[in-house]
Amino acid sequence: MKSVRLLPGKERSLLRRHPWVFAGSVARGKADAGETVRVESHEGRFLAWGAYSAASSIRVRAWSFDEAERIDTTFFERRLARAIGLRSRLPIQSSGVRLVHGEADGLPGLVVDRYGDLLCAQFLSAGAERWKSILADQLLAATGLSRLYERSDTSARQLEDLPAQSGWLRGQGQVDGDGDTTTQISEHGWLLTLDVAQGHKTGFYLDQRDNRAAFARWLKDLGAQSVLNCYSYTGGFTVAALAAGVAEVVSVDSSAPALQRVASHVALNGFEASRNTCMDADVNATLRQYLQSGRRFDAIVLDPPKFAPTAAHAERAARAYKDINRLALMLLSPGGLLFTFSCSGGISADLFHKIVAGAGIDAGVNAAIVQRLEGACDHPTTLEFPEGEYLKGLALLKLG
Repeated sequence: MKSVRLLPGKERSLLRRHPWVFAGSVARGKADAGETVRVESHEGRFLAWGAYSAASSIRVRAWSFDEAERIDTTFFERRLARAIGLRSRLPIQSSGVRLVHGEADGLPGLVVDRYGDLLCAQFLSAGAERWKSILADQLLAATGLSRLYERSDTSARQLEDLPAQSGWLRGQGQVDGDGDTTTQISEHGWLLTLDVAQGHKTGFYLDQRDNRAAFARWLKDLGAQSVLNCYSYTGGFTVAALAAGVAEVVSVDSSAPALQRVASHVALNGFEASRNTCMDADVNATLRQYLQSGRRFDAIVLDPPKFAPTAAHAERAARAYKDINRLALMLLSPGGLLFTFSCSGGISADLFHKIVAGAGIDAGVNAAIVQRLEGACDHPTTLEFPEGEYLKGLALLKLG
């Protein structure tokens, strides 16, 4: 077994069971991409078994901190069983479920979502890529399904010097003789469709499931009648708002195909088309136009894309988050509700709170935080890996 030895004092994070070893912590040792290595302290003490990546700044991602454990097929079988078993015990009201959430499930670089009878996976690290064929077979065996689509086409693969890959891994989509990549899920009694080949991430934002339900409850309790859904994507928050009885929703996104699916979701759930307006437009420009025209809304959702993929982008991202939140707070009617989010790993929950507070000061608006928002329970954050808390949000009521 090849080994990687750390510089003096660089073992502290691994002793706390943090799964990453950065390149700057390594004194010596190397291996092939994704190969399992023994990680040792400068004095030679065992710290972890991990997957090596020469290309990434995260040089090793830990599989296990147990020296007696062997990283083999039975190891991954156990880890998958544990992850899937956890989801079976969670209060998930959806046929769309995150089955494996990377480091949080002890499987760094592996993301797996289940959409009804279809699995969609991302293999985002050299270690996950090396074990991909075995993991694919084990996933189907563990779930009893026959179809597995791969969406390993994110920028994270580039950091590992891995090519983008997308397509059927298992099953070839052979259902009734076709390779259809679209499917339908239910969520809180609503029907939603997605395309695992074309949609964002693995096809859908399952992490916002509980927040969509919370939004519907707040709208109903407040008696809200007008909603502006910014960065609407395929309209999960739009459906939630209409289900809550809102009279009017404006869904804004810069993707025409996504807006087409918003309209189809409105129809699929039996809502009148006239209650939703789709706008193919830039969100920032739209907010400014509404402010200039004097338009106001009872509730606004801000769910933008990742402005800060790493902490290095935080300063620029903070300005972008502050600007859209400032405009949104000004557009809210008195007593109005703002659901605002950041999915940027480089923006902590504390920093996001400060950004939104600064937006309120610039807008001359005071607001009460009535709920803190996070990813759904099948997207857990572990005690040892706080970086996994990428999605954070605030529910605000405008005062005055």
